[in-house]
Amino acid sequence: MIRLTNATLHRGAKILFQDAALTLHPGQRVGLIGANGAGKSSLFALLMGDLSLESGELSMPPSWVIAHVAQETPAVDRSALEYVIDGDRELREIEAQLRASEHDGVLHAECLARFEQAGGYQAEARAGKLLFGLGFSADELARPVTDFSGGWRMRLNLAQALMCRSDLLLLDEPTNHLDLETVMWLEGWLNAYRGTMLLISHDRDFLDGTVDRIAHLANNKITLYTGNYADFENQRAEQLSQQQAAFESQQRKIQHLQSFVDRFKAQATKAKQAQSRVKAIERMEKIAAAHVDSPFEFSFAPPESSPNPVLAVESGAVGYPQRTILNKFSFSIQAGARIGLLGRNGAGKSTLIKLLAEELALSDGRKVEGKGIKIGYFAQHQLEQLRPEYSALWHLQKLDPTAKEQDLRNFLGGFNFGGEMATAAIAPFSGGEKSRLALALLIWQRPNLLLLDEPTNHLDLEMRDALSLALQDYEGALVLVSHDRYLLRATTDQFWLVDQGTVAPFDGDLDDYRRWRIEADAAEQATSDAKNGVSDRKAQKRQEAELRQKMSQLKKPLQKELDKVELQLAQLQPELKVIETELAGEAIYLAENKEKLKQMLLKQATLSERIGELEGHWLDLQEKMESLTAE
Repeated sequence: MIRLTNATLHRGAKILFQDAALTLHPGQRVGLIGANGAGKSSLFALLMGDLSLESGELSMPPSWVIAHVAQETPAVDRSALEYVIDGDRELREIEAQLRASEHDGVLHAECLARFEQAGGYQAEARAGKLLFGLGFSADELARPVTDFSGGWRMRLNLAQALMCRSDLLLLDEPTNHLDLETVMWLEGWLNAYRGTMLLISHDRDFLDGTVDRIAHLANNKITLYTGNYADFENQRAEQLSQQQAAFESQQRKIQHLQSFVDRFKAQATKAKQAQSRVKAIERMEKIAAAHVDSPFEFSFAPPESSPNPVLAVESGAVGYPQRTILNKFSFSIQAGARIGLLGRNGAGKSTLIKLLAEELALSDGRKVEGKGIKIGYFAQHQLEQLRPEYSALWHLQKLDPTAKEQDLRNFLGGFNFGGEMATAAIAPFSGGEKSRLALALLIWQRPNLLLLDEPTNHLDLEMRDALSLALQDYEGALVLVSHDRYLLRATTDQFWLVDQGTVAPFDGDLDDYRRWRIEADAAEQATSDAKNGVSDRKAQKRQEAELRQKMSQLKKPLQKELDKVELQLAQLQPELKVIETELAGEAIYLAENKEKLKQMLLKQATLSERIGELEGHWLDLQEKMESLTAE
């Protein structure tokens, strides 16, 4: 098990843990939550041995294999498939030993057995399955890592971590850079994982679907709750309610005692009693007021106009030079519409959003925009347009030079950019802080068509909650692409499916979509199998498996005899070596050792003969084994 006892850890001047404790048992699946800077990533660093406690103790099984997602991807020319297989470090070590033992038959045989036991023959298939699940196509498996962009390299790192046959899996925001389909696949994979898992995530639905414990990092402590995130919220709300009631009760008692002190401290006859009440107040263990207030509080101002329809497309086609992504589609976005886009990675969701945002033009068909349309578009590349040398306030002033500075400051405060943070350069901002600023700039413009492409990447739970609440009250039309199912459920009331080169309404909710996706993928696989004659290959593989099983049955008695011979050799060879060492010395040839020399020479001859017989027998058995293998 993992046990953290009386743990104290600082990062600079900041206290992360103070006498913190945590106990995790094998097989538990734990979600780590807490404010930014609470120590979640530092706890991972402790478990990996990259940090040490200042006091206290961390204990965990020394033999455990730990897997985690690397934050950097080396620019290597290795293929994506080989890079992922590198995640199985034990397998790579066995492969190295196999190459080194090619001229040592016995050692090579042992390495081959270990290779088979480690699943070496299935490694490529296992890595390929992980890559397919994470959205890579078949022709991308052989491409070098250097060919992939940053987001896809992070997927490669995730696949590499999942490839490791680990006892402890550490995942820090694994759903960033993933689409909805891939998130659902990853959720299924993690549910089949049998090791101990610690997961940092700001995705409510993902936490609900993958963990059975929540470790809440707050006030320099770690509190473990049983259940998923929804269970945690209920338990936490009850706990805070009880804490607030206790706080209010204590405050009333303190006020009562203080009132007595204030009234009678000047009276000689009551002074002693007043002093005792002062001491009673001092002795009290103060209960903190419970608070769950988010630091974020903002809303969308009503749009200045509301055309209806906001935008329509008739018989449209859109794509890139020499490649059409979507074709022959028509739709109309009504005022106040709340649309979620569904579809697998690469189907064209972002292409459609870019068309709506006027970053792409139709290659065919007609687009009609309502009078007074004002588009607000958020995508991850919006962050690249921020000027790192300038402040959040400067960015907002550039949008609206006539606005009062105090009004701008008040608005930024709703996004937790208060005080010096509003006026300091944004260069050191985290990804989440830059995403918040980009959203703030978008919201200030009062759009009547809001286009959001994965807006929650890098946002923490509190900001996601605030965004969800603000979007629920937004009066304009909304088109949303997101892997965050909670946000999709809370803010949209209809879905469009982007699939097979077109766009059409999807009649159902996210659970229906999951089922539809599974069925569609199965049908597609069956069609592909039929085209490629996979059924014949499956029959062939089944026959090969049956043959291997028969060979295995034949090999069993041979292997048993081999083991017996090897055991005997292991016993006799050291004994012979001892005798030969003594015979190599001078003392044994002295006159007084004559009888002993005769006995030792006889023993040497007997052992040499027996060892020769056993080695011959071993070679015969080995040839029979190799013959069966060849068959």
